[in-house]
Amino acid sequence: MKGLNVLATLGVFLTAALAQLVDASPSPLPAITFADPGQIHRGGAHNFHVAYDKPETLSGDIIFVYGDCGIEHHSKSHHEVGRLTSSQYKRDDMPTRFVWLTPEDAPSGGCLHAFSDLGVLGMSDPLTVGHDAMRKRNTLAALNDPYGAWFDGVAYLQAKEPEASFVAGKKDQKIGIIGGGMSGLMTALLLDSVGIHNWEISESSHRIGGRLHTSYLNGTKPEDYQYQEMGPMRFPVSLTYAGTNETLEIQDHKLVFRVADVLNEMNKDKDPALQVDFIPWIQNNPSTYTYIEGVRNADGTTPRESQYDALLANITTGDTAVEPPEKAEAAQGALERFIDFPGKYELAAKNLFKAHKQAMEEGLHSFSESQFLRAQGLGWNETSAVGGIGTLWDDIYDNVYFSATTWKTIDKGLTRLAEAFHPIVDGKITYGRRVNKLSYDEKTKQTSIHWYDSKSAKSKSKTYDKTIVAVPFSVVRLWRLPKLGSVISEAISGLGYSYACKVALMYKTRFWEHIDDPIFGGCGWTDLPGIGSVCYPAYKINATGPGVMLASYATPIGPSLQAMTEADHVAMVVEAMVEIHGDIAANEYTGKYDRVCWGLDPHQAGSWASPYTGQHEKYMPEYQKVHSNHIFIGEHTSVNHAWIFSALESATRGTVQLLLEDGLVDEAKEIVNKWMARWISI
Repeated sequence: MKGLNVLATLGVFLTAALAQLVDASPSPLPAITFADPGQIHRGGAHNFHVAYDKPETLSGDIIFVYGDCGIEHHSKSHHEVGRLTSSQYKRDDMPTRFVWLTPEDAPSGGCLHAFSDLGVLGMSDPLTVGHDAMRKRNTLAALNDPYGAWFDGVAYLQAKEPEASFVAGKKDQKIGIIGGGMSGLMTALLLDSVGIHNWEISESSHRIGGRLHTSYLNGTKPEDYQYQEMGPMRFPVSLTYAGTNETLEIQDHKLVFRVADVLNEMNKDKDPALQVDFIPWIQNNPSTYTYIEGVRNADGTTPRESQYDALLANITTGDTAVEPPEKAEAAQGALERFIDFPGKYELAAKNLFKAHKQAMEEGLHSFSESQFLRAQGLGWNETSAVGGIGTLWDDIYDNVYFSATTWKTIDKGLTRLAEAFHPIVDGKITYGRRVNKLSYDEKTKQTSIHWYDSKSAKSKSKTYDKTIVAVPFSVVRLWRLPKLGSVISEAISGLGYSYACKVALMYKTRFWEHIDDPIFGGCGWTDLPGIGSVCYPAYKINATGPGVMLASYATPIGPSLQAMTEADHVAMVVEAMVEIHGDIAANEYTGKYDRVCWGLDPHQAGSWASPYTGQHEKYMPEYQKVHSNHIFIGEHTSVNHAWIFSALESATRGTVQLLLEDGLVDEAKEIVNKWMARWISI
């Protein structure tokens, strides 16, 4: 019994000693837990998320690596993902999202690890890393260079300082959007869609939409159908080749229809009156008038489009044939051969961005038509007979668009597309705020916008973490700006612009629909000074009551027209309509009109960007950068100009830039997937 007691006592002693040893062992390291980052692509950018068990016990650097699962030291990893230094975190507010730029040689099946100097803090589950061939277009690694659709998101992040590109920012940053045109409105929609709601718009005018401007004449309402478009008018949908009956859908403008679908879904319960409905637009009509050089039919009437070519072929003036001279024909052939890379129009219809990149590689941005033809040894007369001053790239996308055989417009006016954004921006937009200065604080890395408040007779300002500038450079060039790079500064001060003027006239009836060979929609053409295109409404065909004709759409002589008084300009257009249509146009005119010359609009100061030769190539890469936390968007920063699509596309690009700048890769991918992949076929 005594022996048993000794053994019992020894057991108690050993148990107590063991307990003391356990109590004396080091405390477990504070744990870091990894959330599933989803599919990982080699050569891609990704976010990964972590949670902390005991952040108050953390000290020193936290090193994140990727490598074989269960490695005991960060030096044994395949690569270091990034470091979170003690100066970058607060124990009561630890960063939980990071950026992982995954190398091309990253092996599959490894794990993310978190290490400190004391050892491993946590490890993810094994991850699958691969190439997603079927949906590569949806990864940031697949984004093109500045001359294609998008900047390379991975290269963009790699170019930043390692610490700046590793810790992702938070979604409560304050964003300023300057401009309530289509690019500014689209930016607001995109930010909201990914959960960034701390933004606001400053708009200099008292309406939204920018150059979307439907004029409802004589105080009428949209449902009265007495309107004309004084800004953008229509959207090309598809083109059909006459010889083969092959139809090509024009992909880029699908972005406009996609935006309308999203807005309609958002507004269907909130305000059904804001629905955006598309109707056919008639661009070409053989019955419209073609009145060139005063040529008329034998009976004195103005030729229709269907008559003009045959009429012109039989006319001579003196000893000189109207047909182009032989040298000009040779020049035309040389020009067409130069710009005719195989399948250019098909490529532009299917993927404008690939066509743009190929045109850049072919040098089509490096020459105007005139420059090219002169380089072929042609004289000025022959050059002028064949080519213009625009870049050869302009010819490609313009020819594709205006070769379209089907078009759409918006019922009751394009302004309705902008108005559909009201539920998104109302309460977060300030009207009548004319910004005149941008500034940047090097210490806080914040931006400020400044304006003069007429009510208080004082200058005011607001500060943001980042500012999206959705204002044409034709206006921005008058602002005081922070110190920017020389190239973007040059773009702001010197980018070329077109200046169009439009005059809409209201008539007692739609008389053009009741004459012999009636005109139901379409745009005619005349070389009468200051007139240009004459477009007839494509809506409510054969309707009764007054009708509104776009009696003049002229460019590039806008500066000359806007120098005229409004009364003289409108009188000139009224007279031209009588010359083309006959006395019926004089008898039917109501005296009601609208005139818009965009160069006179203080909020636009121009119609659309029209870069001089070499500017597009030089400036495009600058638009893909963040300049002192300012991002520049708008149709002038897109691959083409003058179209609503261009403004929307630029906003998509600019928003992705903003998100990547803060390491919000998940949100950037969400926008790429929703707004890029759906309408670009690669």
